[in-house]
Amino acid sequence: MPEINNEYMLNMISKTKNYFLVILRKTSKYHEEGSEKILYEHGKMNFELREAGFLSIVCRVKDESEVSGIGIFDATFEEVKMIMDKDPAVKAGIFTYEIHPCSSFPGDSLQ
Repeated sequence: MPEINNEYMLNMISKTKNYFLVILRKTSKYHEEGSEKILYEHGKMNFELREAGFLSIVCRVKDESEVSGIGIFDATFEEVKMIMDKDPAVKAGIFTYEIHPCSSFPGDSLQ
């Protein structure tokens, strides 16, 4: 592992940017008949949000927990809440969500 000195660390911390993290949780409606169509529309909306620059990172959670996914939004709290309240799967009661403020370092990404 590379050694990081204090100057580098303090410089990087000063450059962090604020985002909002959304945690999606499955409800009992997740496995109901017909939910696949709504989940498809939810996925389509995620692609649209990515293209529009609002959804910086989206990750599907693939275990058996109630957590279905996370998203990191480059938007205000109000914008994120409005987006999530319009999500087809949230409106249908398939998902609930939590919004948390977070920050990240310049250049962080998935590859």
